[in-house]
Amino acid sequence: MNTPTIHPVVLCGGSGTRLWPLSRKTLPKQFAPLIGDKSLLQMTLERLCSLNSNITCIASEDHRFLVREAVEKAGATGRQILEPVARNTAAAMASAALLAGKDDLLLFAPSDHHIPDTPLFAATVRRGIDAALAGRIVTFGVSPSYAATAYGYIEAGAVSADGCSRAVVRFVEKPTAAVAESLILHGGYCWNAGIFLVRAGTLLAALNARAPDILLACQRATAAVSSEGSFDRLDPKAFAACRSDSIDYAVLEKQQNIAVVKFEGAWSDVGSWNAVATLHPEDNAGNRLSGRASALRSRNTFIHAPHRPVVALGTDDLIIVDTPDAVLVAKADCAEQVGEVVRMLAQQGQAEATEHRRVVRPWGAYDRLDFGERFQVKRLTVNPGAKLSLQMHHHRAEHWIVVSGTARATCDGQVSLVRENESIYLPSGAIHRLENPGKTVLEVIEVQTGSYLGEDDIVRFDDTYGRCVPGKTQPGAVADAATDAVAKVAA
Repeated sequence: MNTPTIHPVVLCGGSGTRLWPLSRKTLPKQFAPLIGDKSLLQMTLERLCSLNSNITCIASEDHRFLVREAVEKAGATGRQILEPVARNTAAAMASAALLAGKDDLLLFAPSDHHIPDTPLFAATVRRGIDAALAGRIVTFGVSPSYAATAYGYIEAGAVSADGCSRAVVRFVEKPTAAVAESLILHGGYCWNAGIFLVRAGTLLAALNARAPDILLACQRATAAVSSEGSFDRLDPKAFAACRSDSIDYAVLEKQQNIAVVKFEGAWSDVGSWNAVATLHPEDNAGNRLSGRASALRSRNTFIHAPHRPVVALGTDDLIIVDTPDAVLVAKADCAEQVGEVVRMLAQQGQAEATEHRRVVRPWGAYDRLDFGERFQVKRLTVNPGAKLSLQMHHHRAEHWIVVSGTARATCDGQVSLVRENESIYLPSGAIHRLENPGKTVLEVIEVQTGSYLGEDDIVRFDDTYGRCVPGKTQPGAVADAATDAVAKVAA
């Protein structure tokens, strides 16, 4: 008998404020290089490729290029369903099920979990196939190693007829320490990993019975889906009207046909810096060091230092996280309160609460090196074959200096090659574009000068990545100039 095809679906939502300053609104933890140079999303995709390399991802419109980049790095394929607004897991899973075949066997997995044993994970998922084909919603529980208060619990009942799964007796929300200890002592409980295996039709029937309003909103959103390459965009108005709720509250806690398969390997939802620390080996003094970190006469100190040397001297029970534009120093027992820091910084108007210095773009990335009144310096990295939009700025001029590679620069219809150690000046109001015609990454230092340097001072006339509507950006003479510029480039 052939093994049924499993269709992985990765839920890429979540802000991950508890891992600030590495995780921020513009680059949540699932996209950040958390372990070595890999993100949790990339590692999740690589793990799921052992089941099926054609993977659907559900993500925010704002993170679409981050998701596509991770998919490419993981060697996976598949489409990305884009949510115009966040509406929690019930709506995300409903949308994916509606866009799948009703008999498709869907494996829903969070994007930000760390599961190092891929073969054991794949084998555990396959143990849930019979229960899922029998019309049950299969969840996966992790054997608890301590009385955790940050996870929900599942009480498992009798072994099912398939011999691999157990009936779910009940779900327990994140408990107090005393309750967690009693659950561990009682036995028969496991952590809720938030991973589900279910036929699309089974999930839709459960939503229709338990949360028909969510299903209806998602039906409307998927009926008007628009596609662009690998991106499927849900209808913004219909999806925004959907109620925000988790699949646990909306369906699972009310449903009877739920089964659980226990996973016996290592698992973490990487929900705090203490959880990140456990992913690194400890020395004889209990220190855990990452990157360029060092510790001297210190105990039980975790240091995340990917960019520059960071040394802890004589410290006890500390968390130290270094990024190019912000540093966190916290007592280890305060790790769960980092979200309060983010809220405080946001109230103070600090951009670092939500934004990184390095910003990923579909063509590559830019890193803001320095800024002041009337000037800003950025380092641009443009991927091979990529190009920025054809654009214009009202209030700033730019000077591009090529550090490595060769740039193709367009300025008011004139195209020129700018090689290493050469530069080009782009006056305010000039319609311009930067391209990388080569096969290696192009590095450019961009110096901006002018009265206003905000990212919103940009008029796009042509863009490979669908970020403008040609002809509607600027009326009159500017639009005519842009049309002329596009024609000259094409010629």
